[in-house]
Amino acid sequence: MLISHLPMDTAKFSVVLPRVLIVSRRTVRKNKFVDFVGEYHLDLIVSYGAVPVIVPRVSGVHMLLESFEPIHGVLLCEGEDIDPSLYEDESNNLSPQEIEEIRRQHVSDTAIDKEKDTIELRLAKLCLERNIPFLGICRGSQVLNVACGGTLYRDIEKDLSRNLPQDKRVVHIDYDNYDNHRHVVKIIENTPLHYWFKDSLLEDNKMEICVNSYHHQGVKKLAQRFVPMAFSHDGLIEGFYDPDAYNPEEGKFIMGLQFHPERMRQQDTDEFDYPGCTFAYQEFVKAVVAYNKKLSPSVQKPTKLNQEMEKKRKIIVRSFSLARNIYEGSSQMHPSKESDLDAGAEFLESNTALSIQQEARLIEMGATVRIGCSYLEKLKMNEEREGLARKIMFKMSVEQLSDLKSFYNMVGQICSEVLERKLQDIVNEVASS
Repeated sequence: MLISHLPMDTAKFSVVLPRVLIVSRRTVRKNKFVDFVGEYHLDLIVSYGAVPVIVPRVSGVHMLLESFEPIHGVLLCEGEDIDPSLYEDESNNLSPQEIEEIRRQHVSDTAIDKEKDTIELRLAKLCLERNIPFLGICRGSQVLNVACGGTLYRDIEKDLSRNLPQDKRVVHIDYDNYDNHRHVVKIIENTPLHYWFKDSLLEDNKMEICVNSYHHQGVKKLAQRFVPMAFSHDGLIEGFYDPDAYNPEEGKFIMGLQFHPERMRQQDTDEFDYPGCTFAYQEFVKAVVAYNKKLSPSVQKPTKLNQEMEKKRKIIVRSFSLARNIYEGSSQMHPSKESDLDAGAEFLESNTALSIQQEARLIEMGATVRIGCSYLEKLKMNEEREGLARKIMFKMSVEQLSDLKSFYNMVGQICSEVLERKLQDIVNEVASS
């Protein structure tokens, strides 16, 4: 449904509500791919006042990310291992046999998804360039580190644990006790994690909490811009942030957490292990809301029209309103004279280079009967073209169809941008005349 048809209050609300992009994860269900995002993430984002916008992990989406604007925040939270070629360093000395063993042991995670890597790395870099609030959970924290030039352990057990004494080794994933597995992390003072979990830390006079764990990889070399917030006993970084980009009240938030605070819940309940578990999402959304407000003055304030332009605008709006009432039959009011519809007709005729979608939108606003008849003729012609197109496309391969779809998505985006500029030029010419 078009925003122009929503009630006034709802339309305003939909414009200003902050948006958080979350990239879905692809999996196989009943021999077909499905995309999903864990509901815990979505529930927390909504509960603190933002709207989660799911970016589907499908081919070609990485070329269409601008279509998801405005972006007020990005949350990356789950997925497979990142392609090692994106961060591999010379210090990695795993043998081919060891790499194959890792693949067998962690089958569900080692199936590299290059499309998801591309989408998420582009979003992470976009956030870093624009200072858009970013929260990375588990894989998301690894994406953030790689986007800034950091590296990862290919496998914690083989890269890190085997070089440590037995009492320093930490189990970071337990497939037999997936949700209830916990291990200790030490929190660094005067970091956001310290403030979030402060009350719980005071209870036992330690700077430690127990966190869940679902990963066999982790941060190896932390990117220079980040500061650690927590370590596990084997020395693995469990959380980090950019202190120069952390002030939620001002819309600043760049952070990565290796553990899942949203899933740190007591067995068979929704009660959190610690009160501080939800603070990451609460502070993240606070930053998202503040970032949205910073954009609002330039994006959402309408330009003040001069008196002459305002007069023309009211005449055109009245013309469309009268025509709409005729179409819908929802009002007994009819124009007292045919000239009442002229302003709307002239406006439509002066903008002949309109797409079918834009024509449909104008008709819903109240186009004249004459334009409506022309539109119906075009629809009939398009039905014939559509039938011919379907016959041709049924003969094409899946790869050809995918390429064709990506191409036309790109062309559609370009057309929309050019058309918006042309329409703006028309408005500017009217304003200056």
